Amino acid sequence: MKVLITGGAGFIGSHTADALVERGDDVVLLDNLSKPVHLKGIPSYLHPKAKLIVGDVRDPKVFLDALKGVDAVVHLAAYQDYLPDFSTFFSVNSVGTALLYELIVANKLPIKRVVVASSQAVNGEGLYLCDTHGLTAPNSRPVEQLERGDWEMKCPECGKNVTWQWTPESFSHPENQYALSKESQEKMALSFGRKYDIPSVAMRYSIVQGPRQSFYNAYSGACRIFALHYYFKKAPTIYEDGQMRRDFVNYRDVVKANLRALDEDRMVGNQFNVGGGKPYSVQEFDRIVAKISGCADLEPNIPGVFRFGDTRNSCSDISKLQNLGWSPEHSVEESVTAYVDWLHSQGDVGDIFEYAEKNMRSLNVIRETKRQTNSK
Repeated sequence: MKVLITGGAGFIGSHTADALVERGDDVVLLDNLSKPVHLKGIPSYLHPKAKLIVGDVRDPKVFLDALKGVDAVVHLAAYQDYLPDFSTFFSVNSVGTALLYELIVANKLPIKRVVVASSQAVNGEGLYLCDTHGLTAPNSRPVEQLERGDWEMKCPECGKNVTWQWTPESFSHPENQYALSKESQEKMALSFGRKYDIPSVAMRYSIVQGPRQSFYNAYSGACRIFALHYYFKKAPTIYEDGQMRRDFVNYRDVVKANLRALDEDRMVGNQFNVGGGKPYSVQEFDRIVAKISGCADLEPNIPGVFRFGDTRNSCSDISKLQNLGWSPEHSVEESVTAYVDWLHSQGDVGDIFEYAEKNMRSLNVIRETKRQTNSK
């Protein structure tokens, strides 16, 4: 089988390419090598048997050339950031996906499978349980509440604190530009796939972790932030009170899910959560990174600042994919160890996290509570 991976030079794409090559598939990578993710150009980790095409998924000619002779597509190319350049999210993520299906239909390409990468961000805050009103789906917390240092989710009906729930694929409540663009990708994949008989699957990834995550992408998450801080023997800052819940998934489990989506006919026409199945507080996760980094005695800073737009809790129900035989096999500790080992193998790691934090502050993403402001 010949497989095109868009965003193939990236974190998940390159690992997926490795697995496909190793099982005997021909692999083509399409990637625009955009900065800051690929700050230093073509990464050295790309498999030598995978053909790289440098180009943009919004360019019809480049995209069509990459699609010729291909049996399947793993569509991972996406724009991720905290920047408020809303149109770019839809230009890259939504338009790129629409163009993929447009080219397949217009040119009658015999594509046997399309796997589209979505995100846990589509869930928004997900589902919660109120003792009085039952299952509920609250909106994002108001800024005024966060500025008071009141972090917990509230019932929309009675205002009482609610308890997070594992959230299935049947639910979506996107509340930021990235999440909205990813939901549009899911809907296009399933709708166009069904209408034009293009077998398609949407994969809603939780927080994926492992080596090759860009050091330069502020969106790449807590593992990068914490590991870089401990690399330089500095205490990281944890937002809110550190009790936000997340589920993390190992890159090797995600690769296995992607390959299953290419091969398993029962997955066609559906979206699937791909998560770790175990919740961690951010503070718990920090302690794991600190221990593996050899900095268990270095405590994080928890000053009560918050990051505008963050969800309080985000944990995905993976039972739908588990019912088809997939389950996460690798622990968070394995993910962090692989990332830290990879970080320490780099010879020119710069102290970039201070730049990232300054950049988010300049965009008014990181904010202080009223108590902090009044105490100055």
